[in-house]
Amino acid sequence: MAGGLSPQEQQWWNLWTNERDGEAANQLVQLYDYLVNYHVHRITAHLPKNVSKDDVRSLGMLGLYDALKKFDRSRDLKFDTYASFRIRGSIIDGLRKEDWLPRSVRDRTKKIEQVTEELEQKLQRPVTSKEVAEAVGISAQEVEAAVKDSLFANVLSMEEKPKDGGEDHKEGIGYSIPDEETGSPDSSLIKQENYKELAEQIDQLKEKEKLVISLFYKEELTLTEIGHVLNLTTSRISQIHAKAIYKLKQSLQNVM
Repeated sequence: MAGGLSPQEQQWWNLWTNERDGEAANQLVQLYDYLVNYHVHRITAHLPKNVSKDDVRSLGMLGLYDALKKFDRSRDLKFDTYASFRIRGSIIDGLRKEDWLPRSVRDRTKKIEQVTEELEQKLQRPVTSKEVAEAVGISAQEVEAAVKDSLFANVLSMEEKPKDGGEDHKEGIGYSIPDEETGSPDSSLIKQENYKELAEQIDQLKEKEKLVISLFYKEELTLTEIGHVLNLTTSRISQIHAKAIYKLKQSLQNVM
């Protein structure tokens, strides 16, 4: 833990660990505040505009303080790594507990899914967000945004912490879904095929869409950072991202 820390930072850690000194805690919170900012930017990029970034930041700060209280300096683990999982877990937890997706958005998403299914049955082919938008009476951008919001809602559900609260899940960094059963060869094969299919569908995207998906999910750049790379506004990058996600969801649903 001591490696890479300045003498002042080491002193703060000693005061906090040994005496639970409040001022030392404040200094450490300021020192690692950049981790909260990083995860807030990453997560809010997926959220509807009605969700306050300040509220998300508050959840992240709770995670950072929780990490300070629970971090074991004797372990061979960087605090940055441990705190990142605690911060992200705290944000995801808080968002899941609140009804962050408005009822109007949920109703719109349900309507979009219904209309999409009806159009595909009628036309016997995948439909575009523009076609769905015309049928629903909203813009294509609103269709794509609603689909993106619903996808993140699914992510929140999948990232739920184990509910048993057992000691088996207390250790380690981050939260995970316990593996109750060993995966069968069949399930492993299906999973590999799903990954392969996803890769093939990503390859069908337009070049800018592929680049945005790669930079966002693989390189972990924020939408603003991607905008700087591609010389586009953050708003435009958000539109490209939403359109790409919409296409992928529709393509994979059709394959399934």
